[in-house]
Amino acid sequence: MLYEYAENGGKLLVIAGPTENGSLENLYSLLANYGVETCEGIVVEGNRESYTMQPYVLLPEMSSHEITDSLMEENYYPNMPISQGMIVNDDSGAVTSLLTTSSDSFSKAAGYDLTTYEKEEGDTDGPFTVALSIDCTNEGQIVWFSSAAFLDDMYNALSSGSNSDLAMNALSSLIGESEAMAIRSKSLNYNYLSIADSTASLLKTLMIGVFPLAYLGIGVFVILKRRREQNEAG
Repeated sequence: MLYEYAENGGKLLVIAGPTENGSLENLYSLLANYGVETCEGIVVEGNRESYTMQPYVLLPEMSSHEITDSLMEENYYPNMPISQGMIVNDDSGAVTSLLTTSSDSFSKAAGYDLTTYEKEEGDTDGPFTVALSIDCTNEGQIVWFSSAAFLDDMYNALSSGSNSDLAMNALSSLIGESEAMAIRSKSLNYNYLSIADSTASLLKTLMIGVFPLAYLGIGVFVILKRRREQNEAG
């Protein structure tokens, strides 16, 4: 029914990620009609530049599209937590990948039961698409996000509102309001700064280790220099 709806000019927004029990086989079979394969499990990033907080909170690369262009121009970075990997095998050009993980990513087959973020036997290598747009016949369109949690308040705040902007841009694209696709004005509530895990580790090292040791070294040097000058004067 969903396939016929989209092929007859319908507009469809899907926000669906991995489930703790069972799988959404019927829903994800809709993607098979457009040459898109889904991977069981949860996508984990192996590249520290491509995730924040935890390896399952992805910072995927955005591709140019009317839905993402305004975010890319303003250097906003949506995150996609607890995502299901999608592999696009379509050659017709009907499917556009909006968000893509790095080549170091992989899908943990254990899903919610994972016990390690390291790659294990049975895990599927990336990269993966975690958001896409499909142009159907009769001007129908499907926009698909493979994370059910990316609009949660915590993850949206972590992206400084980029996640909600991305979702609103998707809705604007579906209803044909191109003028509405933009960065929305922000509330007075505080927002988090979205940085990669490797950048966070570097900042911790600098603030906790390098800078204090540097100031200590400068202090010791100044004291020794003054004592030497006093001894020479005496």
